[in-house]
Amino acid sequence: MAEISLEQMLQAGVHFGHQTKYWNPKMEQHIFGVRNKIHIINLEHTVEMIKPALNFIEGVAAKNNKILFVGTKRTATDIIKNEAKRCSMPYVNERWLGGMLTNYKTIRSSITRLENLLRQKEDGTFSKLTKKEGLKIQRDIDRLEKSIGGVTDMGGLPDALFIIDVNRESIAVSEASKMGIPIVGIVDSNSNPEGIDYVIPGNDDSIRSIALFSEAVADACLKGSEKATGLKQEEPQSGPAIVRKAESPEPTQQEENSSAEETKEQIEEVASTDTDDVKAQEPENSTPEKTEPQEPSSEIESPISNEDKDQNKSED
Repeated sequence: MAEISLEQMLQAGVHFGHQTKYWNPKMEQHIFGVRNKIHIINLEHTVEMIKPALNFIEGVAAKNNKILFVGTKRTATDIIKNEAKRCSMPYVNERWLGGMLTNYKTIRSSITRLENLLRQKEDGTFSKLTKKEGLKIQRDIDRLEKSIGGVTDMGGLPDALFIIDVNRESIAVSEASKMGIPIVGIVDSNSNPEGIDYVIPGNDDSIRSIALFSEAVADACLKGSEKATGLKQEEPQSGPAIVRKAESPEPTQQEENSSAEETKEQIEEVASTDTDDVKAQEPENSTPEKTEPQEPSSEIESPISNEDKDQNKSED
């Protein structure tokens, strides 16, 4: 099992929380104290709580199942993408599209469109188009790759989520909870740990802290994948990690065939808001901005930044 020592966490600044006026009381048990009006996270708790989280991640990967890496803040985008690719896992690092889990059928249709466009680009179909038409289609490809490029090979719902900043990714947390998908989350002093199956108290803003946690999760995925080589071929390769179905009498052959067709509702996409890459120093009389999901949009657009976070953490 991949492990992180207390010394590594100290060097990465994992213990730095947010300003005391922005704390979430539900994180009180994981707070060691206060220094220069900054909450200090108890790293002894972090060391103990990350162990079962990494064990769980390794177990999911050992069954050839998928862990979706989620981190859309500026400090996390490159790290999440690189670590997810290193362990061959899907990722979302630009913005979370509303319905990515609860209405996967809609996302699947967008993935199919992207695959078709890329296929046409490779087989020379684009060469028959006018320059204007070619540029328009290329823009569509770029937009789709930016939004769903990390989940094209997911092949269905993920079996677990690894989330950086559960406050920012509240839509992902909500959807995963509705679908019964376990969540491993980095939870800062200003975050709500409720709904997170494996809480890892720690700094979710520092690049070094994000890199440390992401690398550990990717290593756990790789170790689990090594164990997966002995799986039987008939064993399911993917699927929801938590299946909540009521028991029913033995179905007939006709019922089994009809039940293979799953139906999902389609909803429009919901954009998530951006935050700054470091914790910002707010004025004393200000109130913290809250991240609220935007209204669903009819097309995939670039992420919108409208939230500031507290920055300039004190160094030990």
